[in-house]
Amino acid sequence: MTPRLWGILAVLCAVLFLDALDVSMVGVALPSIGAELGLSTTSLQWIVNGYVLGYGGLLLLGGRTADLLGRRRVFLVALGVFAVASLVGGLVDDGTLLIATRFVKGLAAAFTAPTALSILTTTFHEGPARNRALSVFSVFGASGYSSGLILGGLLTSVGWRWTFLIPVPLAIAALVAGRVLIPRDEPAHGGGHDLAGAATLVGGMLLAVYTVVSAPDRGWLDPVTLASAVVAVALLAGFVLIERRVAHPLIRLGILRVGSIVRANVSMVALFGSYLSFQFMMTLYLQSVLHWSPLRMALALLPAGLLVAFGSPFVGRLIDRYGTPRLIVASMLSMSLGYGWFLLTAGSAPHYLLAILPAMLLLGGGFAFGFSSIMAQATDGIADEEQGLASGLVQSSGQVGAALILAAVTALVATGGDAGTGAGDFTQFHPGVNLVTGVALAGLALSLVPVLSGRRGRHA
Repeated sequence: MTPRLWGILAVLCAVLFLDALDVSMVGVALPSIGAELGLSTTSLQWIVNGYVLGYGGLLLLGGRTADLLGRRRVFLVALGVFAVASLVGGLVDDGTLLIATRFVKGLAAAFTAPTALSILTTTFHEGPARNRALSVFSVFGASGYSSGLILGGLLTSVGWRWTFLIPVPLAIAALVAGRVLIPRDEPAHGGGHDLAGAATLVGGMLLAVYTVVSAPDRGWLDPVTLASAVVAVALLAGFVLIERRVAHPLIRLGILRVGSIVRANVSMVALFGSYLSFQFMMTLYLQSVLHWSPLRMALALLPAGLLVAFGSPFVGRLIDRYGTPRLIVASMLSMSLGYGWFLLTAGSAPHYLLAILPAMLLLGGGFAFGFSSIMAQATDGIADEEQGLASGLVQSSGQVGAALILAAVTALVATGGDAGTGAGDFTQFHPGVNLVTGVALAGLALSLVPVLSGRRGRHA
């Protein structure tokens, strides 16, 4: 690999690192943001979900746009938007504007992430060079999350706005380097956008999350709640109809007839949705209820991030040896045991060494095993021309599904009192933990289907 190739890889890794860094840094800062801007638990979840929905809803459109308009152009423009949104987010004093900047950052990430991967696979030739580049690329994504916990704790101790401002110079540096190093490419001569599909998907998911989050205050039978639920379902149904008829759909629905792909997508929802929601609850509990400092809280959650960062590079060898179905079962079992152990030992005041640390270790190990295995299963046996679709679909499923689970968890926690007030114990979070445990167990049951079917086939 030449120095120029190493430079291109460094730019792509830096952007992926920034995406992961941003999610974990802002998660650490949530209680401080809520205290300064007067945001409730319900409002705080939108800071997470705004980003997640923007990212997951337009991820497939982002990859398609890069093919049509040119990968280099889309990558640089989206990276510039990411930097501007970060800067504005660090300066605003209004919660609604802050959530809007998070949504815009999610939109930008929906274009930078698939475009970065596309640039990598087209720049590095298939074989050892590409495999090495993909390995380095994946490690930076995993380590960005762990680094974000520590950096978020340090920066939030100074002021939560720094968690938004620090990515700005990093994004600008990557933008300048990318403009110099990434070669120009020609846009595709055919094809088109599925803007209607993207609009109905994002609109439907935003309204669905809003319905779930606002229902505890308004009431599930309130006319506004019922109306928003009906419109959300109508938009999502419209998305399905559009995908069946449009010439260039975001999702070719026929791909969902493959059982392994469906299981991979649902498993990603269970894995990412339960993990993100549990971290959200622990962040609020440790800082808002126990009044831990942001850095202390970040260090408490760090073991899970370290297992993800250092364990992910070795999962490929395990997949080769044991196959993805068994590893996904091991992942969901570890996640279920983590949540189950926490429920068993937490009580009203969970002890860190007895309840929190063992749970984080089980969750970190489960996530490390599961994420790579699910991604591999989602693309296994898929034709080369649909690899991008399969990969983008499973990532979108994880992001959008996580948004819905987090919305439901937030609604359950909110009914037990506002976690942002600093009053009470862990009792108000128990319904949320029960839900994520149920989600993980459902994922485990689903992942057992191909393993048990294979055993029955061998003994028949």
